Amino acid sequence: MTKRIFRSILAVSLAVLLASLVLIVGVLHGYFQDRVADELESLAEYIAHGVEETGADYLSEDLPNSYRVTWVDTDGTVLFDNQEDPARMENHGQREEIREAMTLGKGQAARYSATLSRQTLYVAQRLSDGTVLRVSSDQYSVWMLVLQALQPVALMMLLAFVLAMVLASRVSRQLVEPINNIDLSDPAASETYEELTPLLSKLRSQQRQIQRQMRDLKRRQEEFIAITENMSEGFLVIDQETRVLTYNSAVLRLLYAQDPAEEGESVYALNREAGFRRCVEEALAGRRCEQLLEKDDDCRQIIASPVEQDGQIAGAVLVILDVTEKEQRERLRREFTANVSHELKTPLTSILGTAEIMKGGLVKPEDIPHFAGNIHRETERLIGLVNDIIKLSRLDEGGGLGQWETVDLYEQARAVLEQLAPAAQRKQVTTQLRGDRALVRGVPQIVEEIVYNLCDNAIAYNRPGGSVTVTVEDTAFGPRITVADTGIGIPREAQGRVFERFYRVDKSHSSGGTGLGLSIVKHGAAYLGAQVELHSEPGHGSTFVLTFPKAEA
Repeated sequence: MTKRIFRSILAVSLAVLLASLVLIVGVLHGYFQDRVADELESLAEYIAHGVEETGADYLSEDLPNSYRVTWVDTDGTVLFDNQEDPARMENHGQREEIREAMTLGKGQAARYSATLSRQTLYVAQRLSDGTVLRVSSDQYSVWMLVLQALQPVALMMLLAFVLAMVLASRVSRQLVEPINNIDLSDPAASETYEELTPLLSKLRSQQRQIQRQMRDLKRRQEEFIAITENMSEGFLVIDQETRVLTYNSAVLRLLYAQDPAEEGESVYALNREAGFRRCVEEALAGRRCEQLLEKDDDCRQIIASPVEQDGQIAGAVLVILDVTEKEQRERLRREFTANVSHELKTPLTSILGTAEIMKGGLVKPEDIPHFAGNIHRETERLIGLVNDIIKLSRLDEGGGLGQWETVDLYEQARAVLEQLAPAAQRKQVTTQLRGDRALVRGVPQIVEEIVYNLCDNAIAYNRPGGSVTVTVEDTAFGPRITVADTGIGIPREAQGRVFERFYRVDKSHSSGGTGLGLSIVKHGAAYLGAQVELHSEPGHGSTFVLTFPKAEA
């Protein structure tokens, strides 16, 4: 804009300068022409008076060389000329100024010579005897005067051009400066031209509209960030070129990735596994894709969907889900189903086989009590297994387990040890109860089942001559019961799985139980809000610590 104003002002200045120059030259030319005419007229009168006084001898005197003096007879014959030979000059009777002087007493004419590029001004004066005295002088045309003054005119034009440039530059900056100083954040407070008021009003209106849109965009962005950042699922948006457009922090955690090193980095920098690449490629090809990624014990589900814009694939949205727990539960469900089938099939097969032998009459009468005892023992095992499964189901569902009461943990442990005394005697294991009274809030049936299973396992997996020590104490963290044995112990790699259903560390040392005891302990403790800890070393026994919440809580 400054350049356009500068060029416009400069062009106007030069046009005005040229027009002024032409006007001045024209005015001066007319003024000097009138002055010359007046001088010629005075000179003609002066010479005519001298000729009338002294005769033709006056013309022989020294006359101004810059003027041409011609004396013409009444018939047009040239009698005298101070620059040419009169005898060789043509008749001047038809000259305009001569005829006018003969008629009116005075005459005046101007004729232009194209060859000399100048015009001649003639003034004629009639004498008393009828002859005419003519005085003429050469006068340059306007263009001739300009050409003669070309050097000073060019210098003047150059100075005027420089001055016009300086003034145009300064004026253009002064004109544009108030516009450049407009505060776009508050156009109304800017001091500028009155003609810009409509523009400033429009700018102010647009500024308010932009501010509203920016506030709306910022609010939406904050809402979007708040939603995505509080998602446990990973959220990732990419364009057609696989460049990352936006993502939340969960993506980095779930993909074990670092922040992109630079903006617009490829999504493959976050994960290069074949399944992940396949999902991205399928989505960018316009097809929805789901894929499971497994790493160590973790499992991630990738869901990729294409994003269309104007009928074209513009990018893709990827959602990453942590399905580790789901997959683990599915695996445990399959294992549980297989184990239940196996555990139920074993006693049923034994019962069926014994019953078929007895039905076929192949059993001697004296052997019937033995076979009946086998059926009874397997049936009890089957009933115990079903009861344990029912207990676990109820604990999982969290309902129908009994009323909450205040339970004395010491008395509960003493009753359990008395109940398990025969089993301990058969295994040649001594039991000991230590501590004092400790009250807990819970369901008595679940508390008894937890203590029973811990003590039963401590006896079952002990060595002959071993011992089981049960300690009950009321600590600052809450009532606590500790069951320590001197048995075979549990390897470190198996300690994380002993609470799984039907899991046995070593089936060769199986006590014939259902394999659900520690699972009941874990789920029962979770239902009561207690914490279970395990400390064990192979060959040095195991210690289970169960800490209950304080009774007040």
